[in-house]
Amino acid sequence: MNNFLVFSGSATRYLTEKICVSLGIEMGNITVTRFADGEFSVCYDETVRGRDVFLVQSTFPSSDNLMELLLMIDAAKRASARTINAVIPYFGWARQDRKDKPRVAIGAKLVADMLSVAGITRLITMDLHADQEQGFFNVPVDHLYASSVMLPYIQSLNLENLVIATPDVGGSKRASAYSKFFGCPLVLCNKTRRRPNEVASMQIIGDVTGADVVLIDDMVDTAGTITKAADLMMDNGAHSVRAVASHCVMSGNASEKVQQSQLVEMVFTDSIPYSNRCAKVKQLSIADLIAETIRRVEENQSISSQYLL
Repeated sequence: MNNFLVFSGSATRYLTEKICVSLGIEMGNITVTRFADGEFSVCYDETVRGRDVFLVQSTFPSSDNLMELLLMIDAAKRASARTINAVIPYFGWARQDRKDKPRVAIGAKLVADMLSVAGITRLITMDLHADQEQGFFNVPVDHLYASSVMLPYIQSLNLENLVIATPDVGGSKRASAYSKFFGCPLVLCNKTRRRPNEVASMQIIGDVTGADVVLIDDMVDTAGTITKAADLMMDNGAHSVRAVASHCVMSGNASEKVQQSQLVEMVFTDSIPYSNRCAKVKQLSIADLIAETIRRVEENQSISSQYLL
């Protein structure tokens, strides 16, 4: 455990500091120099030769976060690091995982190729939009699950009539795993979209009368789907509705939508920083989960044994 270093990109320093505290180590020193035209460069302030380096950076917008990570990877490779482990709690562009219409890019595959060409030897990420995106990489992928922190939190609520729900059928596999864990009913929402980020209609499949509903999702962007689902369930007789999601994208006026909705609370991990505060939003830290994963990688131990699902 003394032959590795953990470095942070600019966007994820808040999380890396907590990871290093959990590991009982000092965070590695790196300097990012920004130029007048917006270009920037990175430089390690300590030797990484022959060391295992873990580079922590979520690739949420802007694209500068991805570019900075790529430069960190390239710099580590050129400085003769033994292994280069990209720790990307939130993997941006993951929703572009297939050609859903003619003449579009598969952005998730493109980003995977860029990371591989830059020189990563391992990827550690959490709750990809689609599990099969692990196949976009030709290096080992440790795919973590936010359920490790979400399940204990839901248990702590002691909800009397718990029902697990998903705001769209695409998340049915994830919600079904939660439902089986708690031994409670599963409810689905079927939605149609008018255009990206805009829900045209939604119907509930299942009974929520008198239920304490917990909606499960991988990310919340505009919050249109999750708030519409919550309001619809309350209108159909639910006793309360909460939502948990892995990634706090929360674009535009998403915070206002959550605040004005009938959601009791909206729970995320801290894979993405959240500054536009909303009284209903709570974040649970994944620092210990990532720190334990780094420790197990270094000690060649099982990663999957720490999952609750």
